Amino acid sequence: MQSQAERLRALAAGTGSAPTDKAGLRRWLGLVLETHISLPLFTALVLAVIWAVTWHFISVDRAAARAAARSSSQEMIDTYEAQVARNLGAIDQTLRVVKYAVELKGAAAALPALNQKGLLPSGLVFIVAIVDSNGRIVASNPGLTTADVSSQGYFRHHRNNNADRPFVSEVMADAANPEWHLHFSRRLAGTDGHFAGVVVLAVDPAYFTSGYERSRLGERGALGLYGNDGLFRALRTGDKVTWGRGAPQTPNARGDVVANEWDGVRRYTSTRGLHGFALNAVVGLDESEQMAAFEQQRRHHLWMAASGSAALVLFVTLVGLWSWQMSKTRRRIRRAQETFAAASEASLDAFFVMRSICDDKGTIVDFVIEASNTRAEQISGIGKQQLHGQKLCGIVPRYRGNGIFDELAKVAIFGGVHEAEWQSKHPAIGKRWLHRQVVPVEGGVVAIVRDITERKLAEERIRHMAQHDDLTGLPNRSLIRDRLDQAIHHARRRGRCISIAFIDLDGFKLVNDGLGHNAGDELLKVVAQRMAGCMRREDTLGRFGGDEFVIILDDQPDDPMAVAPVLEKIRAAVNEPVLLECQEVQVSCSMGVVMYPRDGADTNTLMMNADAAMYRAKELGKNGFQYYTREMNASVEEKLVLLEGLRSALEGGQFSLLYQPKVDLRSGRMFGVEALIRWQHPVHGMVPPSRFIALAEESGLIIPIGDWILHTACRQAAQWRDAGLPPVTMSVNVSPRQFEEKRLVERVGEALAANGLDAGAVEIEVTEGLIMRDLAQSVGKMAQLKAMGVTLSIDDFGTGYSSLSALKSFPISTLKIDKSFVRDLADNAGSQAIALAVISLGHRLNLRVLAEGVETEQQRRFLLENDCDEMQGYLFSRPVTAGEIAGLLQRQAGLAGAEAPACH
Repeated sequence: MQSQAERLRALAAGTGSAPTDKAGLRRWLGLVLETHISLPLFTALVLAVIWAVTWHFISVDRAAARAAARSSSQEMIDTYEAQVARNLGAIDQTLRVVKYAVELKGAAAALPALNQKGLLPSGLVFIVAIVDSNGRIVASNPGLTTADVSSQGYFRHHRNNNADRPFVSEVMADAANPEWHLHFSRRLAGTDGHFAGVVVLAVDPAYFTSGYERSRLGERGALGLYGNDGLFRALRTGDKVTWGRGAPQTPNARGDVVANEWDGVRRYTSTRGLHGFALNAVVGLDESEQMAAFEQQRRHHLWMAASGSAALVLFVTLVGLWSWQMSKTRRRIRRAQETFAAASEASLDAFFVMRSICDDKGTIVDFVIEASNTRAEQISGIGKQQLHGQKLCGIVPRYRGNGIFDELAKVAIFGGVHEAEWQSKHPAIGKRWLHRQVVPVEGGVVAIVRDITERKLAEERIRHMAQHDDLTGLPNRSLIRDRLDQAIHHARRRGRCISIAFIDLDGFKLVNDGLGHNAGDELLKVVAQRMAGCMRREDTLGRFGGDEFVIILDDQPDDPMAVAPVLEKIRAAVNEPVLLECQEVQVSCSMGVVMYPRDGADTNTLMMNADAAMYRAKELGKNGFQYYTREMNASVEEKLVLLEGLRSALEGGQFSLLYQPKVDLRSGRMFGVEALIRWQHPVHGMVPPSRFIALAEESGLIIPIGDWILHTACRQAAQWRDAGLPPVTMSVNVSPRQFEEKRLVERVGEALAANGLDAGAVEIEVTEGLIMRDLAQSVGKMAQLKAMGVTLSIDDFGTGYSSLSALKSFPISTLKIDKSFVRDLADNAGSQAIALAVISLGHRLNLRVLAEGVETEQQRRFLLENDCDEMQGYLFSRPVTAGEIAGLLQRQAGLAGAEAPACH
């Protein structure tokens, strides 16, 4: 038992905890009674009731809709059963009448007699026929062609069964009636009781579904007749009547929803067997159509419940937020008051709280400063104690004249927030950029002032960087166009002219590639400074990009020659040597000049025409200037036309290959050919490679064209080989863009494999300028081709700038002397010296040397006497077709062992 002391302690403990529990309970009750807590709880209860009632109504409506659909299905099967039963009864009655008439009057007279008395059904719907015991149709109404139906199922059924019952066939088309029809038939018996034939009534299957009503069955309902064999005799869904499909396997008299076997659609399906016939009627109502009204009502219920719930939730949310905000407002006000002073003192912005001073008419005449922060003291140069109580216009009287006072008064009267920027001239801060934001308060305004000088400077730097070239500091392309637009506007207004010069440096790429990009950049800066020194202050010099510059000479007379002295001065300044990395270099410039408005009325046209004139200056020898003429655009337009045609030339089969033989100088035998492309343009005729290869290179079309050349040349080499002709090496030229393409080696391998050629049957020709564009990559790619077994040769040797140290590392087999040296071999000592040097160099490097463009016997004799190995040119043969090459090879094979064929 517990002692008395223990009981007292327990009682004391219980008595002490009771007030604590009650206090906690009161605290929780207080929280629950708060509007922003109790109201959401009550709302949750109301929402639960709303949705419970909604789902109850939906359930009741769903059950009612399903019951109505089943009832409709059963009602319609009753109607359809009665209709079909009447039709079948009439059909069977007709069969009985015809049978009786045949047995009474014979097959030939039965139908005419019945037809005369109007006892036959309409021939538009029904066909009545009498079949004899051999299966031949002996009579029919309307008339049918005589046919043998002994193989039909209904004939075999009656012949093999004595039962006097009607038989219903499947839907069929036969020789007697090519239309699809359904046969109803009865057995004919002779006087001795033996089988005497069949009476047949044929009807269109659609006859049994003509009672399909869209108003009751809908667009996807089903109405049909099927046999006990499980196959439909007629089935209509919407406008479509079919037969022969699988019918319901299980009878359904209640109209339940089932997925129909014939199309998988869920329908309220009712079936009914037909008395006296092995047939069943079926009616199906599409579930989605029958439940459409319910679904609409269901959506209505859900919409009403959702709308009511949303409105209730929104209302409760707003009331709760209002209650919650009210409970926080007092705390927020206190915190705002406490933190305002600290925040304003720590802010980098100056705060001026000002009260309006009005006259007798209520017009604001001044403002009194009632509060400010330390930053305001720094900006104004007046201590806070002195500042407070001062009138604004007394401190800064100029505000009345510069609009600032009017702005403050407008905000105080009409409200709103006003922001502005201005450059201060106050002696306390100097010329600083300031930003002010003025907001209304009761009885006055608050002005917030911020020093934005650093931001303004940064914006100016950014604007300068966006509109000027980083390297030269000149206006960039964007600013050039903007200034040209402005110049055109001013010139149009004043009736003056503008001269625009488009300048491109000649030889810059050589300096940039030879001395490096740093030297090239330094050259651009020096040239820019020199050109700027030749111009007036109001003129514009800008860098358009790369080594291209643009000059805009404003306010010019209508005389193109007026700018010639300035342009000549610029040309001379650019031509002066420049010392770069202890090496003196010299460049020139080509200039295209246009005049506004003579050569164009807008910026784009003027720049395009100036560019065309600049290219014309380059074509005429560079280091000069050319004025624009309309004819300059003709060549550009021609290039555009060719480029457009080039895009479809490959697909249109407009390209072809010619082949120029390569001949051994000593034996005179042809050992190889070079594949040369030709373009038969549908409008311009034969276009030489010199006019379109550069365009293809610039546009990137050279890749698919080069691939076509490679495959076509390999295919032709394989055809010559398969024809048993002597083997020849097929040489294919590779352009710079092709050579730089990553899949070149792979493409060559694919062409060889596709045509079954050995790698040694193909030679790839590259120019030395192409190789030197990226020496390391070029040598690596040539090494891959050589490893594959493909031979390589350097075309146009002597016209580029490859070094001897680089030449010895090239994995090549042949050097080709450019035709420009071969052309003057007969009488030019310089060309002879170069040819001898190339021949000697090639032999020293164990390479074969081939001379291009050999056209005269003197050229051939000189090359032969100086140990040149091979030649190619018109002296032996022009580029010819594949068939002519085959003829040359055949003649060469016929002369095997004899003297080489004469050159022609």
